Amino acid sequence: MKEIEEQETAGLSQDTLRWVEEREGPNAKVVSAVSLKGGISSSVYGLKIKQGEPCHEAVLRQFTNVEWLREEPELALHETAALQAAHAAGLPSPRWLACDPDGSTCGLPSVLMTRLPGRVILDPVELPGWLDGLARMLAELHAAEVPPIKWSYFTYNEVSRLVVPEWTRVPEAWQKIIARVQGPVPSYVPQFIHRDYHPANVLWQEGQVSGVVDWVNACMGPAGIDTGHCRLNLVQMYGVEAADAFLESYLAAVRGGRCDVNDPYWDMLCLIEMLPGPPEVYQGWPDLGLRTLTPEWIRNRLDEYAESLVRKLASSGPIG
Repeated sequence: MKEIEEQETAGLSQDTLRWVEEREGPNAKVVSAVSLKGGISSSVYGLKIKQGEPCHEAVLRQFTNVEWLREEPELALHETAALQAAHAAGLPSPRWLACDPDGSTCGLPSVLMTRLPGRVILDPVELPGWLDGLARMLAELHAAEVPPIKWSYFTYNEVSRLVVPEWTRVPEAWQKIIARVQGPVPSYVPQFIHRDYHPANVLWQEGQVSGVVDWVNACMGPAGIDTGHCRLNLVQMYGVEAADAFLESYLAAVRGGRCDVNDPYWDMLCLIEMLPGPPEVYQGWPDLGLRTLTPEWIRNRLDEYAESLVRKLASSGPIG
């Protein structure tokens, strides 16, 4: 789902292939199934299905992470609801086709969806324009009238137990960040958010965003989590300046000139998901072609980002 370059795989069981064909309709036949790169918590396959001429394509996600399923057993139902909501709102998301919620047929919880055109680009020729397109797509997502779903945002880290990381060279900055996220939460209106919006989940075609994928974490929550999570990824991949340019483009594009996402609290809340660390290179990045990063670069960039957020917090005035 996150990469057009494909690898052959023996992958799918006959039961799974039969399940797909039955849900595609009469005379449907899966003629090929290949593993798609970029995901680390589930297996994702690109399918070519013959049902008349020409063949059409679909994507099958199978949830393989046992620990994740133990914590969130309704992952397939969650992604189903998110895909249906996003598609109903007219967002460039895959269209949901079928779901095996508990894996009773496929052996693993599974979601079948359409395949979007385009590919992930992590080495853009023109970074400013690419960042602007990334930001404008998120602004469009947040402006859409999406029907609510039952899942709500929660932090992955236990905020009350955070400690300054041993690997940092700027412990004072991290201490201030921890103190802030342990303080009062800014007011916000919950809305539909992607929850995992970052460059490896955005597809491009002919210089334009063609789609957004990987909706399993979508939920009702603060818009600042989407901007903050994307900025956290951009900092590690390209540096603080790229993350700042993304936010500037988002604020310029979003309807009504909203400023709630500009509160450094949301960026800090996303940043503490890196703790305790130490930071490593997310495997999806080299899998998708970004092979220049090192853990040392990422640590340095995260420290620089922490310092920049502390400066922004100081300039924003008293909390509350």
